[in-house]
Amino acid sequence: MIEPGRVRFMSLAVLFEGGLVFVALGLGWLFRIDVLGGLRPGAAAAVAGLVAAVPPFVLLLATERIRFGPLERIKELVLETLGPSLAACKWYDVVLLATLAGFGEELLFRGVVQVLIERWAAGWTTSGDWSWAAGLILSNVIFGLLHFITPTYAVLAGLMGVYFGLLLNVTGSHSLLAPILAHGLYDYLAFLVLIRATASSRPVGPDRHASAGAASNQTDERRSAIDEGNPKP
Repeated sequence: MIEPGRVRFMSLAVLFEGGLVFVALGLGWLFRIDVLGGLRPGAAAAVAGLVAAVPPFVLLLATERIRFGPLERIKELVLETLGPSLAACKWYDVVLLATLAGFGEELLFRGVVQVLIERWAAGWTTSGDWSWAAGLILSNVIFGLLHFITPTYAVLAGLMGVYFGLLLNVTGSHSLLAPILAHGLYDYLAFLVLIRATASSRPVGPDRHASAGAASNQTDERRSAIDEGNPKP
């Protein structure tokens, strides 16, 4: 059975996230950046990427217990806007979406934007350390602004971008594999948390609707009986 809502959501998501790959390749060609050359395979980069997904996910789980106004606003917005669409997806849709998000966004922002700003900064100063820092910070200011759901969300997204950007140098190989894996795995786990939260925030199945209706009817009957001076036990 075709589900129009799910198909439309996945089509738009794949078009957007997949489109970032072509944007990255196009900018790489324009500015002579070997984007695909950054996808160097290696066990160290793979392990670093998988392990690096754990700390931000633990922080995400911790925020579930934190009652802080701006964070509550983010949770409400994400739950309302993204939750129902993700909850309607199949398990393989969620895997595909997380994979594309990790691959497309990291290829563009860490593979092109960060490298490009580093290159430009290197022309302004003789300090290689400064150019590296400029690329890391400025590329993730852009990354955060493009995730501007709320000001707090933009700041958190920018900090996450810095975290992923730092992974480029963790293994010493400047491989994009580490941030891609970390980003993709984190997104997948975050999607699962959001799907669970969406499911728990609404009634599920006809029995719950029926029981709610029965309880409502009993309440109405009691109120009517009280009004008539003949309360039911």
